Amino acid sequence: MAVCQSFLGDCGDHGCLRSWHAGSQGHLNPAVTIPYAIFGLFPWHDVLPYLLGQFLGAFVGATLVMIQFYPHFKASSDEAAGNSVGIFATRPAIKSPVFNLLSEIIATFAFVFILLNLGNFTQGLKPLIVGLLIMVVGTGLGTTTGFALNPARDWAPRFAYTIWPVPHKGNAEWGYAWVPMCGPLIGGLIATGLETLLK
Repeated sequence: MAVCQSFLGDCGDHGCLRSWHAGSQGHLNPAVTIPYAIFGLFPWHDVLPYLLGQFLGAFVGATLVMIQFYPHFKASSDEAAGNSVGIFATRPAIKSPVFNLLSEIIATFAFVFILLNLGNFTQGLKPLIVGLLIMVVGTGLGTTTGFALNPARDWAPRFAYTIWPVPHKGNAEWGYAWVPMCGPLIGGLIATGLETLLK
């Protein structure tokens, strides 16, 4: 409980599982949820429900975009016309797997390390600060890969693009998908581990 209060603020009588408005501590990202659980900042029994929610939310979001823009996909005859998986998932500016992975690790490390030092990021103006943080990290560190920062936001839309009948769709590029999965998880683990050591 003390560790959880240190990172997430005082959770009151309901402990660290207190409902924040919609019943969540605000994790939308496996690169936050999994490292937090590994280092004792989040209960393991909540990890799977959170991961399911994260991936399902990103999948539904991508599906709604595909429905809304269906006529536009139909009018885009090929990838050159803009109909590519890059609308939904990340793609590197220059394909270089080691450096692409390193880019994702560095960007996610910066994001999670700052996030950890915000305390309870569900209160007050902190959600706005988190949004601005994502924008700053993405602008400063994310141009090389499209900055996944979040495996769910890459894999779930990539999967939606793979299975739904999007007209004239291109390759889903699953051969690259390990980078936006592994990079953010490694970056989040390093950031959370370092913060734990420094406390």
